[in-house]
Amino acid sequence: MPRQDLWPLPVRVKEQWTGGMSGNAFISDQVLVDVSFDAARCQLQRLASDGVLLAASEYAYGAGITGLVEAAGLAAAPPRLAGVEPSVLVETDRYARLWLRWQAAGPGGSLFPALDADLTLSPAGQQTTLLAVAGVYRLPAQLGAGLDPAMVRCFAAVTIRSFIARLACALTHPAGTAAPAGRVQPERPAR
Repeated sequence: MPRQDLWPLPVRVKEQWTGGMSGNAFISDQVLVDVSFDAARCQLQRLASDGVLLAASEYAYGAGITGLVEAAGLAAAPPRLAGVEPSVLVETDRYARLWLRWQAAGPGGSLFPALDADLTLSPAGQQTTLLAVAGVYRLPAQLGAGLDPAMVRCFAAVTIRSFIARLACALTHPAGTAAPAGRVQPERPAR
């Protein structure tokens, strides 16, 4: 049977092969944390319920989206994080996994899922735990339209790196906050 020459391949409009996903980026990152696996999974459970997870998410998302809007030269007001929805922590002797969703308010106040991701803890030694995050980061359609996908991926990676660093700090310092190293938290006024 004779072979059919397929060259040149048919040209497709970007929207056909991306499905209009220029504002979406698959993300993953990981960091080693100097804390035992048992302590880290107990701490992650606490962080999911006491607001530290929300604070780390708000900071990372706010800084990342503002940087993207400024770098792209967009006139639109950046979306803001409206909330974090963590699931129940799933635990085994080999890992602890927490699914989470960042809900953001886009133009006009409509909510959209800015991040759907799994946070996973796994033992990496007696006093070391691997913290990993993997998922999909999204921009509202109005903001993502026309942006270079490489720029979106870059800012998504920076946002997730900031988030995972703050989360690692909170796992390492149970009584502390998710502030990055080198920054001093302002003292609270005495009551």
